[in-house]
Amino acid sequence: MTSLEGELLQAGVRRGKQNLFLQIPTAAGKEGDEALTFWRKLGEDQAIRLNARSHTLAVSTRNDAFLPENVDAIGDAGLIYFSGGDPHYLAETLNGTPVWNAIVAAWESGTSLAGCSAGAMIFGGEIIGIRKSDATPGLNLLPTIVTIPHYDRFLGRLPDRVAAAIVRAPEGAHLLGIDEETALVRDNAQSLWRVWGHGKVHLLKGAAPQSFVHGDTFSL
Repeated sequence: MTSLEGELLQAGVRRGKQNLFLQIPTAAGKEGDEALTFWRKLGEDQAIRLNARSHTLAVSTRNDAFLPENVDAIGDAGLIYFSGGDPHYLAETLNGTPVWNAIVAAWESGTSLAGCSAGAMIFGGEIIGIRKSDATPGLNLLPTIVTIPHYDRFLGRLPDRVAAAIVRAPEGAHLLGIDEETALVRDNAQSLWRVWGHGKVHLLKGAAPQSFVHGDTFSL
């Protein structure tokens, strides 16, 4: 994902943001220091490849999301990136906090925002349950979007869970399955979605079911 993340980072820089890769591993907050170190190292290594500065935001609990030093650290990062882990915990930890408000303000003023796995699921209005049966509220940045990450892997290993998740997806939402090594990128200026990577993006509900490959663009 280096070339894509470089593109996102430089888009933020062109909009007046700093050449800073800000990693937020909150979704791994319940997994212990080893998991947090793993994500911090990934962010640092990626920043080196991108010739950018890096910072890992130390928000593992909801209390951390109220600390002024963590709010100030959001600043003018060119790219804010959410790690994998537990999406339900991530949304519960950040929802309605000063840190999340600062992230939204940064995004609205030009910062690129990205996430993998759990980090991709939180942006919608609902976080769908795959490994657990119940859906939980997302952070509602894109209220009509519901995301199933690792779609190709989940479909192969947990087909019944995926089918149930599709049935349970809320009416009026666009349910998207995103394969591994694949990203779906939104250009806010054009309100278009672009597929990037080796796999496919599958529109499963909310419009006629169809799949898209690298370079395809569509609107929702």
